[in-house]
Amino acid sequence: MLLIISQQACFYTITKMKTSEQTTLRIEARFIRKIEQFRDNEIRLVMCDRVQSHAVACVNWTEYPYAPEVTFRIAHSDDAIAVMFEVEEEHLRGVATSAEQKVWEDSCVEFFVESPSHDGYFNFEINCIGTLYAAHRTSRTEAHPFTPEQMAQIRRFGSLSSAPINSRGAGQKWWMVEVIPFSLLGLKSAPAMLRCNFYKCGDKCDRPHFLSWAPIDMPEPNFHCPQFFGEVVMA
Repeated sequence: MLLIISQQACFYTITKMKTSEQTTLRIEARFIRKIEQFRDNEIRLVMCDRVQSHAVACVNWTEYPYAPEVTFRIAHSDDAIAVMFEVEEEHLRGVATSAEQKVWEDSCVEFFVESPSHDGYFNFEINCIGTLYAAHRTSRTEAHPFTPEQMAQIRRFGSLSSAPINSRGAGQKWWMVEVIPFSLLGLKSAPAMLRCNFYKCGDKCDRPHFLSWAPIDMPEPNFHCPQFFGEVVMA
């Protein structure tokens, strides 16, 4: 079954996912010419003004019911893809300050995309203070982290500084933008479609959580499941 989402993604629970037919989500990425050349504030403004938001709201594991408010927007040019996450949560945790540390234990948003050459997938995981981990993977345990030269090509900026933070209280908001050249995915230009998923996690936040855009039917938290990726059409 193919499900085309026009506004907000549906809120799933594990009970709704227990069906005989898997649902595939499909959305469009807005084309914005040369967005990678815009200034930071211009990218954010055009993303908010011209690009539709989609909810990261699938609670796939009932033992982790906490669901912060999370959305993403996705756009592309001929040469790059831009993803913007917006988050509101109770515990803002950002203590990892290098890619060698566990960014997924912090307030973290993640973008996973299947390799266009079908030899695994790429994961881009970034915490609320902009610490990024990126790799090409063939499984959850087999990864080739990006080199410093590759990491330097990924533009990222957000609403918070890069200083560590550990703040508690309802209604804490932050946003993060990543601009990723298609060349890092092994492409010379924008493809017709990418298979992706978008996540929000916080393994060591006061209320651990594991949200996704496209639902995941696995017995325990695991984002490394390309079989559950949705489709993003390059409009």
